[in-house]
Amino acid sequence: MLLLKNGCLKTMARDGLPKGDILCRNGKIERIAQHIELPESAEVQTVDASGCLVMPGLIDAHCHLGITEEKKGAEGDDCNENVEPVTPWLRALDAVNPMDAGFEDAVRAGITSVMAGPGSSNVVGGQFVFLKTKGRCVDDLVVRAPAAMKIAFGENPKVNFSGMGKSPVTRMAIAGMLRRELFEARKYCASRLQSGKASVFGGQDGGRDMQLRGEEADFAREPWLPVFSRDIPLKAHVHRVDDIFTAIRIAKEFGLDMTLDHCSEGHLVADRIAESGFPAIVGPDLSCRNKIEIQYVDFKTAGQLHRAGVLVAICTDHPVSTIQSLPLCAGLAVKAGLPPEEGLRAITCNAARICRVFDRVGSLEEGKDADIAVFTGSPMEVATRVRCTVIDGRIAYRDQG
Repeated sequence: MLLLKNGCLKTMARDGLPKGDILCRNGKIERIAQHIELPESAEVQTVDASGCLVMPGLIDAHCHLGITEEKKGAEGDDCNENVEPVTPWLRALDAVNPMDAGFEDAVRAGITSVMAGPGSSNVVGGQFVFLKTKGRCVDDLVVRAPAAMKIAFGENPKVNFSGMGKSPVTRMAIAGMLRRELFEARKYCASRLQSGKASVFGGQDGGRDMQLRGEEADFAREPWLPVFSRDIPLKAHVHRVDDIFTAIRIAKEFGLDMTLDHCSEGHLVADRIAESGFPAIVGPDLSCRNKIEIQYVDFKTAGQLHRAGVLVAICTDHPVSTIQSLPLCAGLAVKAGLPPEEGLRAITCNAARICRVFDRVGSLEEGKDADIAVFTGSPMEVATRVRCTVIDGRIAYRDQG
């Protein structure tokens, strides 16, 4: 058991407690109360959080942590399979290296989980995974896999394939190739779903069951099943206004869920994005304007989208911005107009809702995963320190200063 005592609890789910305790058992939050007294015989590890802000662990809703590794150059870069424009069968789970230095940076910053996946060189890049940030075997860290299907619009696919003598080299081709893939996938999924067949990606028994029935599944189409059943969303790399609208247009045509990732010009069309009903994951704003399509990137985007009624999370796109800058990015968005409470929501409960893991993380509630960060003040303040990070009820980091 782990007991955090005397902290100022910011639960992100209900009214907090100016001073309260949290009891963790078997990786879950068992109890939250003003005071928790345990028998003297109880085997419990105690963290005194007096004078500190206790919050749910922070969440980065879009990054490439462990896929584009730090300090390893091309040998550690597994982010883009940039020789084939449509690769839905790729899984981030197979590329994440939890030994990447960025994981330790995340834990020391109070970041307890992330949404990690392929880059944006491909029209369809493959499946994202939502995972915790402490451990050596990636399979032990998984919260949700697959968690989203990556698609990309704009400069990156254009630039990547322009020198190869094959499509796409225009925005028309990007949209056309995506439509064609979705058209074929829809037919396949309709047939599979109507017949009640289990996906070969549905676990160990799924593949074995398919073989016993003697039926053939299409490996390249199977990853679309959770997309067309709307169990997971499309994760759209969009910066420019025209790319945002193309993504919305296509998602609506096929009746799919989607998140608008980066959304750099979203503040220019905030009301229209709100009308679409799709949430936005904004960032990385803490980076240079090194491409044409991000010439209008600005920390005000998150605030203007929020005021229009869009559900907003903030991301680093690590390593474009370093993972540990996540709370700072939220703070700069607040400085540019996002309400302070929404700044915290953008890196906790909003991020969890958008990533469809709010049943487990994103707030301090009894029964949820015991992922907790103890700060000396608001995490959005530069001088704030992380006193302790707890993941699955275990201390993952403790400040010795």
